[in-house]
Amino acid sequence: MAKVPRKSSQPLLLEPSAPLRGRARKPRDPKQPQLSIDPMPARVEPCLALLKQKPPSGPEWLYEIKWDGYRVAVHVDIGGVKVLTRGGHDWSHRFPAIVQEAKSFGTTVILDGEAVVLDETGRSDFGALQRALGGRGGKQRADAAVLFAFDLLYLDGHDISGMELTARRHFLEELLKKHTGSIRLSEEFEGNGADFLRAACEHGLEGIIAKKRDAPYRSGRLGDWLKIKCVQSDSFFIIGYEPSTAAIGGVGRLLLGAYKNDAITYVGGVGTGFKERETQKLRRDLDTIRTAKPAVNLKRKGVVWVQPTLIAEIEYRAWTDDGKLRHSSFKGLRDVQDNASVCDLSD
Repeated sequence: MAKVPRKSSQPLLLEPSAPLRGRARKPRDPKQPQLSIDPMPARVEPCLALLKQKPPSGPEWLYEIKWDGYRVAVHVDIGGVKVLTRGGHDWSHRFPAIVQEAKSFGTTVILDGEAVVLDETGRSDFGALQRALGGRGGKQRADAAVLFAFDLLYLDGHDISGMELTARRHFLEELLKKHTGSIRLSEEFEGNGADFLRAACEHGLEGIIAKKRDAPYRSGRLGDWLKIKCVQSDSFFIIGYEPSTAAIGGVGRLLLGAYKNDAITYVGGVGTGFKERETQKLRRDLDTIRTAKPAVNLKRKGVVWVQPTLIAEIEYRAWTDDGKLRHSSFKGLRDVQDNASVCDLSD
């Protein structure tokens, strides 16, 4: 992909050619003050990106590719390596290659990034990641998964989350400059956000992320990070399905729900994007959670209602005036444990 022109980052605290070190070259002078060690947090609530229709502009913003996978944090300490999902669940066993590469850091680290599976063109493929992990409740491993790391929160015994983004990125680049395998640096770009978005869309990417260069790492959706998508994509509850009329044991259409003011509201359905083998497994999963009481106040003939415990990732073009999805397509299932990712339409 043609890169938007990028200025080389200025060195922070280290000379450009100096290696990142966890201890001094010479024995420490006892007269010098000793830096305190910050306890490594067991978990850090992630910084989340606000959805915007257009990218911001100005020298205070940096841009990155928006990867389509699972948001994870990689913790490396003396006890080993953990890969934690956005909901705080330990998925280390599902990303063995990422765990193995993280062991080579040789220092304490917390990385923030996206675990993805790449297609033959180098784009992240959420469906391929889901198939590798085995779908809902699967215990399979994504051996081919790659972590694109875009932030560094803890390094060598020190909490650096309070530093501005450019400082954290400097240390992240130093840490990952020799890593091009299962853990890689998610590149940042400077320049015009609209041009970068246009280039991302032309290359079939999901979108871009804009980040304030001088902001510390703050948990939650506070506006320090923004996401701008080429094609809309969100997670929705599956609240029912219509059986397929063309394939026995298949699914013809899923009915979807989203949060609105702490309740689930109906947002339409999806009837495309299914793969035959995946659909048959999805039908079996849905039949185990049938219910006589719909999650929404909706009457429709031929619908099998289910408990809202499965979460579908849906790609769509727009919303109708009455709050329904337009031109929707099924991409795969999100993990049940990460309900926080479900689309929220609250005012």
